[in-house]
Amino acid sequence: MSPLVLLLFVVGYFAALIGVSYFTSRNSSDNSSFFIANRNSKWYFVAFGMIGTALSGVTFISVPGAVKGSGFGYFQFVLGNAVGFVIVAYVLLPLYYKLNLVSIYTYLEKRFGYYSYKTGSVIFIVSRVIGSAFRLYLVAIVFQRFIFDALHVPFGVTVALYLILIWSYTFKGGLKTIIITDTLQTVFLLLSVVLSIYFISESLHLNIGQTFEAVKQSSYSKMFFWEDLAGSKNHFLKQFLGGVFVTISMTGLDQDLMQKNLSCKNIGEAQKNMLTFTIVFVVINLFFLSVGALLYQYAAANHIDVNAMKTTDHLFPEIALRHLNVLPATIFMLGLTAATFATTDSALTALTTSFCIDFLKFDKSKDQNSAELVKKRHLVHVGFSVVVLLVILVFRALNDDSVVNGIFKAAGYTYGPLLGLFAFGIMTEKGIADKAVPVICLLSPVLSFFLEKYLLVWFGYAVGFELIVLNGLITFLLLLISTQLKTNNTRPVAKAVEFKGA
Repeated sequence: MSPLVLLLFVVGYFAALIGVSYFTSRNSSDNSSFFIANRNSKWYFVAFGMIGTALSGVTFISVPGAVKGSGFGYFQFVLGNAVGFVIVAYVLLPLYYKLNLVSIYTYLEKRFGYYSYKTGSVIFIVSRVIGSAFRLYLVAIVFQRFIFDALHVPFGVTVALYLILIWSYTFKGGLKTIIITDTLQTVFLLLSVVLSIYFISESLHLNIGQTFEAVKQSSYSKMFFWEDLAGSKNHFLKQFLGGVFVTISMTGLDQDLMQKNLSCKNIGEAQKNMLTFTIVFVVINLFFLSVGALLYQYAAANHIDVNAMKTTDHLFPEIALRHLNVLPATIFMLGLTAATFATTDSALTALTTSFCIDFLKFDKSKDQNSAELVKKRHLVHVGFSVVVLLVILVFRALNDDSVVNGIFKAAGYTYGPLLGLFAFGIMTEKGIADKAVPVICLLSPVLSFFLEKYLLVWFGYAVGFELIVLNGLITFLLLLISTQLKTNNTRPVAKAVEFKGA
């Protein structure tokens, strides 16, 4: 497919999003609409739009490619995700709504104190910046390879261009705009996955029934793995429990996805949003896995050497853009673009919200929508766009997939302390040594790293997604120890929920 045609497609795509932004923000571009969409979002828009946010461009290209090594084993993790979403809906969301929060980390201040609050906010900002940069970096490589290299555009300019375009349709309306644009992008994403299955099946001369049977009978369709609990990271219990706690930590304790839920009118609508989202999320992941099985069958039928690819992440873009015709290639780019930018635009808005509330104390201002604060918010939004660009350029300079993946994995460690902090706050009424929390949240990932390493050496136990559980448990135990060092009385949970501040 011509690089110029692909570029025109991307430009047209962003023009549509900017058009949506104009109509959603023309009557209101204040901080209330940017942070929580004036708490007036329709739950069904939120539920549908969250699909695009939860399924990044990395998911779009990585899940189908990973079918070769683990079959449909990823679905075990997805089932754990579903249980985690239900826990978020009925444990964490009621707490956030009772406290009337804008930034969810405000809970930590009311429960434990200043240092816990700031630690939670910093953990989110660092993790989300690295995570968002990593996801955009991996997808930007695909765009660079298939579009911008042919047009002799440097990689840094490519990434800067995308971030400028994202900023241009989010800087005024913020969450109010993103609720609508993410809904639109989710439509594109779902359409892309379904049509990709159709076009690949058509290329293999299969009808709907034959496609279903081909996937079912393929060597890639094994879904549940019960063998070798200690040595295999793909065992059902590891995948399922990891899915549960990764969801609680990286969704329920993450400002990005929770910000959308807090924009609903009330807790009932927010819970309907989460449950609807969960059903669609499970189904769409099954579709992604089916795409993977069909791609490998297509590669075998057309003598494409998948082993020659640098990574399995190249499988989907390679086949879609080099072996299928123009329409399937366009559909692939539509889905990849939608998945990537639904994640990035949401992350930049959440980072801006967290910094403005948690560090600039917008919620303590008498007039949160003053011209001065709106201007500060614009500067923070631009600042985080620049930070993400710089982190991506660092990834590019490293030019080592193992190092970059290691940095992303390190960021994943940081959600464990958040899990431990919130779990301790909700499950106990004990006070803690608030000033010790930053040290505990640094120490816990370090201990988890060495424990993961030596469990394999000493016992042959390979830690998988359950690492976040281990990390959270260590944090919980260290917090429990800190209760003996407590120097201030901390309000217990039963009292904390009386807080009514924004």
